Amino acid sequence: MRKIFAIGETLLDIIFSNGKPQTAKAGGAMLNSAVSLGRINLPVYFISEYGTDDIGNLVNDFLNENGVDTSLVNRYSDGKTALALAFLDEKNNAHYSFYKNYPPKRMEIKHHHPLKNDIVLFGSFFSIDPEIREQLMGFIRKAKENGAIIIYDPNFRKSHQDELEKLRPLIIENMKFASIIRGSDEDFRNIFGARDPDQAWDKVSKYCNCIIYTSSTAGVYVRTSTFSGKFPVKKIKPVSTIGAGDNFNAGIISALFAKDFNDEEIQNLQKDLWEKVISAGVEFATNVCLSYDNYIDLAFASRYLSASGFQM
Repeated sequence: MRKIFAIGETLLDIIFSNGKPQTAKAGGAMLNSAVSLGRINLPVYFISEYGTDDIGNLVNDFLNENGVDTSLVNRYSDGKTALALAFLDEKNNAHYSFYKNYPPKRMEIKHHHPLKNDIVLFGSFFSIDPEIREQLMGFIRKAKENGAIIIYDPNFRKSHQDELEKLRPLIIENMKFASIIRGSDEDFRNIFGARDPDQAWDKVSKYCNCIIYTSSTAGVYVRTSTFSGKFPVKKIKPVSTIGAGDNFNAGIISALFAKDFNDEEIQNLQKDLWEKVISAGVEFATNVCLSYDNYIDLAFASRYLSASGFQM
């Protein structure tokens, strides 16, 4: 059976609105995607690191309860599970403060390599963090060699803009391994100065043959060597946009998994199939924006399961 691997950071998100804490949720970009995929019964493995402290135990229990396999997680006792304080602005977009106390030895990835047509999702600052990059790239290289479908989400924030010249070569190296790059307009603007999807494609096409460019309420753009298209998003009043991009990723993965596409086929999809893939991403992201949760809710997951047939 094909498997899905999401590799990234683990945090406990404490969410503030109007200066008051609203809720606390297990978070981290790839964790958010993994939980949504677990809720629709897909075989998803999470690769990360978090402590054996109380918060780490809460996160681990939560992941297992939501169908996420944590057997590849590195648990440590000489540090604390990371925290993120997320402050929502008047548009319910978030800015963050992070509190991290990692052990000296990081990310001992257990030996389990993706196989041909497995799906691997990675990205964010975790994917360019010098402290764990050697371990991460060993995993990504092996996945590529084995023929896995690799989805890269740079999720590059302005808070790292002063490090861009040092970090851009690492981002580009990640792009070269990717089957699909899924980034926001902000990502491509921050990394390359690209102002629209065509400028982004011009910059990225030398590294990867497929980009999905999300532009908030303006829509979703797909560019490949054989296709160029734009797809609509839904007009909503968001409660929180935390996890929107992460769940867009989960949605497109669910569609790719359902259709059983391989890497070569993805590069040659045309409008009717891209509509199905992007529509799934939009549905997942829309649902997440309607609550403080970082992942699709259980009612949505149940409806999606009934429609998709992921009864495993």
